[in-house]
Amino acid sequence: MKLFMDPKIYSVSELNRSIKGLLETSLGEIWVEGELSGLKVSSLGHTYFDLKDANSNVSAVLFKGFAAASKFELQNGLLARVRGNITTYDKQSKYQLMAREVQPAGIGPLQLAFEQLKKKLAGEGLFDQARKHPIPALPQKIAVVTSPTGAAIRDILSILRRRYANMHIIIAPVKVQGEGSKEEIAQAIKDLNKNFPDIDVMLVGRGGGSMEDLWAFNEEIVARAIAGSRIPIISCVGHETDFTIADFVADLRAATPSAAAELVVKSKVELASHIAQLEKRLLQSLRIYYENLLGKFRRLVSSRPMLNPLAVFERPTRRLDDAVEGLLAASADRLRRAGELLNLQTEKLKALSPLLPLKKGYAIVKDMKGRAVKAASGLSPGDRLSLEFAEGRAEAEVIGASGPDAPVTGHKSQDTSNDKKESKKKDGDGPEQENLW
Repeated sequence: MKLFMDPKIYSVSELNRSIKGLLETSLGEIWVEGELSGLKVSSLGHTYFDLKDANSNVSAVLFKGFAAASKFELQNGLLARVRGNITTYDKQSKYQLMAREVQPAGIGPLQLAFEQLKKKLAGEGLFDQARKHPIPALPQKIAVVTSPTGAAIRDILSILRRRYANMHIIIAPVKVQGEGSKEEIAQAIKDLNKNFPDIDVMLVGRGGGSMEDLWAFNEEIVARAIAGSRIPIISCVGHETDFTIADFVADLRAATPSAAAELVVKSKVELASHIAQLEKRLLQSLRIYYENLLGKFRRLVSSRPMLNPLAVFERPTRRLDDAVEGLLAASADRLRRAGELLNLQTEKLKALSPLLPLKKGYAIVKDMKGRAVKAASGLSPGDRLSLEFAEGRAEAEVIGASGPDAPVTGHKSQDTSNDKKESKKKDGDGPEQENLW
């Protein structure tokens, strides 16, 4: 008989399965609070993260289906409460928290989701006033995106018909809360832009309710549909104290659906009163304008130029006369000085003229090529010369030449034989000319 039973031998797989069973059955579903870190989303859409405090941490996984149900975005550093079960992975001796729900610690999940989306869209400029459309003052066609059975549509139609009975109204019926509501609202806005581009303004909203009831108007898909609308949009969600993402993106926010109807259409009484005020202001402006013109006319009629029209031309005429006289005087003086200068230059030119000595009995001697003869040493007997006098010209033949200090050689003109003179005449030399030394 054995006193001790043989110990049970576990395989590794058996040990891990046993630990897994113990953890899952002993603890059951629990809540764990800690800081989110190491967030990672797999290609299948599952979210893996660590939940830690100052001294320790535990791994956790939030499968795709549970992650899609979360209203807010998980972020590293967020203090959160996670509901789930402790389990292990059979192939490893490692346990983790299999999460089913994550809630922010200290702030509700809807409020956190609201703040996160608001910050995101504001960073993209979707709330900027510069990108928003003006609301037309007198719209002719209005569209309303809301539930066809709620109190909001009744209030809107009642006010619109009372204020402007012949207004063209298009109703786009949609779900305003619950599953599928955000998609219907966004699609209705897109369809109205596509199929009815002549709509002047669009009202998008619903009556009051809890934050959960109004949540469809806090969804990103609705916000982006409003931002992408070419038709101006007035948001009218809930009560005056309710604010949604749609209010920040819309071109104008109305506190309630009824207030939106009152904003978009003025009553006939208000329009008539406004037109009467405009008419009164126009008449006052015309009266003031007429009185100003009348005063200017009276001052003009009683002015000196109107009483004595010629007086208008008196001063300009005098100034013109003075200018003409001054111009003529200046011109005459310049002409006189220019004439004196011309005479002076003329006298200088005359003094330098080579023709002046000719009047004193001198002559200019040139050879037959027209070159001036400056020295007798360059001449030879028989050379023909051209003589230019103050009046007329003559030709001569050199019969002798010498330098300035030598006696002139050759025969005198009286000793020249008559036969030679006759010979020149016969040779066609023209009339007898005096021979010069």
